[in-house]
Amino acid sequence: MTSMATDPVCGMEVDPTSARYTSEYQGQSYYFCCPGCKKAFDANPSQYVVTKDETS
Repeated sequence: MTSMATDPVCGMEVDPTSARYTSEYQGQSYYFCCPGCKKAFDANPSQYVVTKDETS
């Protein structure tokens, strides 16, 4: 069974093996449930990605 990825924009679970909408940011792949979430992420990825520096 494939582990699910979480859409960083809306929080929905997405199957990375069949996701139609994907982006790469800082060497990491992100998966989206719809083109709207991908568009929002691509416009400002840092708004949706928490870096290790921000969590400490």
